[in-house]
Amino acid sequence: MRLTIVGCSGSFAGPHSPASSYLVRAEHDGRDYNLLLDLGSGALGALQRHLDPADLDAVLVTHLHPDHCVDLLGLYVTRKYRPEGALPGPLPVHAPTGAEERLALAYHGLDDGGMSREFVFSTLVEKEPLALGPFTVTPFRVNHPVEAYGFRVEAAGRVLAYSGDTDACPALTPLFAGADLVLADAAFVDGRDAAVGVHLSGSRAAQAALDAGGVGRLMLTHIPAWNDPEVCRAQAAAVWPGEVELAEPDATYTI
Repeated sequence: MRLTIVGCSGSFAGPHSPASSYLVRAEHDGRDYNLLLDLGSGALGALQRHLDPADLDAVLVTHLHPDHCVDLLGLYVTRKYRPEGALPGPLPVHAPTGAEERLALAYHGLDDGGMSREFVFSTLVEKEPLALGPFTVTPFRVNHPVEAYGFRVEAAGRVLAYSGDTDACPALTPLFAGADLVLADAAFVDGRDAAVGVHLSGSRAAQAALDAGGVGRLMLTHIPAWNDPEVCRAQAAAVWPGEVELAEPDATYTI
């Protein structure tokens, strides 16, 4: 399994990275199966450095905040209005409740448009695994102001756990347990951000991974441009016994 960081800026696109988007690939039937986790603001442009968007096999959306899903509108354009003609068959999009209506409204306004010829939407169900090519993906409902999920992605005996946007919650234990790599939201800074039920800090991400047990690697992501990533890393390192990694835009990691 290979993880490419398409975008890792928190809450909005930053000067060095788009907002959240992660490309996960594994071999399937003699080719790469291309699974995209989120497609936030600015991420469609960066995705094209790594993949022709026409080669995506499925998209999973953690939640419907723009920094995780708004570039699906641009992806719709790439599928419908190609000079050589629209792509055949809709792309599977697995997302929270109401995604199809919300995105169609954002693009088409009040017109009766819709995106059903370009995307086929399925509503995520907590703890109901999805079989997608070589991957089994299990969504876990996490702690955020809107309906939001983390994804446990498994292939060939390896596990990637992506928290999505969340504060500490019991769901992080089964989501993270035994994962080879935990990709964790660390948007908040201890001592500065007091709101609860929104985001993890570096220390809370590390504690959740530690409590889950058996985690191989901890990587922080979703760090807004106004944060110093090294502060987030240091706060996690005060809890996590090993190396704390920072997600780097355009980097690819083998899991």
